[in-house]
Amino acid sequence: MTETASPFGALAGTTVIDLTRVLGGPYCTQILADHGAEVIKIEPPAGDETRAWGPPFRDGLSAYFSGANRNKRFVSLDLAREEGRAVLLRLLDGADVLIHNFKSGTLEKWGLGWDDGLSARFPGLVYCHITGFGDDGPLGGLPGYDAVVQALSGTMSVNGNADTGPLRMGTPIVDLGTGMTAAIAILMALLERTRSGRGQKLDVALYDSSIALLHPQAANTLMTGRPVRRTGNAHPNIAPYDQFPTRTRPIFLAVGNNRQFAALCRFLGRPELAEEARFRTNADRVENRDALRAALVALLAPHDADALCADLLRLGVPAGTVRDLTEVLDDPHTQHRRMVEEVGAYRGTGVPIKMDRTPGAVRRPPAALGQDSRAVLAERGWSAADIAALEAAGVLRSADARATAEDPA
Repeated sequence: MTETASPFGALAGTTVIDLTRVLGGPYCTQILADHGAEVIKIEPPAGDETRAWGPPFRDGLSAYFSGANRNKRFVSLDLAREEGRAVLLRLLDGADVLIHNFKSGTLEKWGLGWDDGLSARFPGLVYCHITGFGDDGPLGGLPGYDAVVQALSGTMSVNGNADTGPLRMGTPIVDLGTGMTAAIAILMALLERTRSGRGQKLDVALYDSSIALLHPQAANTLMTGRPVRRTGNAHPNIAPYDQFPTRTRPIFLAVGNNRQFAALCRFLGRPELAEEARFRTNADRVENRDALRAALVALLAPHDADALCADLLRLGVPAGTVRDLTEVLDDPHTQHRRMVEEVGAYRGTGVPIKMDRTPGAVRRPPAALGQDSRAVLAERGWSAADIAALEAAGVLRSADARATAEDPA
């Protein structure tokens, strides 16, 4: 860290009230929290359901929950109760962002909708609503889940090959992509607020985000009017851009231009391949991809994957061994880039955005349900008696209160 670097991050001084659960919303607010925003995650009395999504578990927390909920403060509040909603309104006084993924109409039913109350009461608030399909349209208001949206948006249709049929992406790409989209939207709204002084409502839908991620397949279909065929590991527009076997293990070649292809052919001892009419340009190689693949499979077969990829990368030819996650997370480059972080017993992926003056950081591990309930309210003016009354009424849950009840000594 440089001498002028802030330990608090680029979003220090920004307060986010986070009502989201599962993944898209929590992933968004973790990005904001990594960069210094105070994120107060308000969970229902039963908690975010991903707390139970395991194994694996450690110290009572699932890996799934832990992976999207660091650097936050945890309050458990029953918003179905009028007293809980009153607490939320006090927390919103002075907050910059409210983000939620309740089903459309839920906050409106509680008098907490943007148009019917919050916009007038908190004109500077950025209000982000993450939904499955948006509030309107033929699917408007319906619940959305990553795999279902992958199916409905066509994401599964472009994943896999002719033999496998459509496949779900192994990572929840729709939830994660929507979380990133929401984070970008919030930051744009906060930037615009510096000019206008006004907040606004942000409508971020999983369905929209999923379609926006369908590149280049959607662009191809919009140009041709035809659905694309599944190509497995191969790229629909580039060749050679595919997984290939070697003597030791698979590699992936991602050859994007003629210079790289010529360098590959020279390294493999067949420079004349780059001059053949059927392989001279990328369009030629895509048209003749089967013949090209057969030639490369034979040339790559004797090589050791790790040595081969190291040599090719030094020549400027994009190539990488196909590795499992234990290899990746233990890799010296992963460690050098601080893409694995540890805070106490917590281990998580690092902060991918590197900023020189205001770097993000992993400061607080994920915590128990209601871990910060008492502290957050006390800092904002609630007395100890008021907090105790909310706990006694079942409106507020505190990790301290539960521990005391379970172990009176």
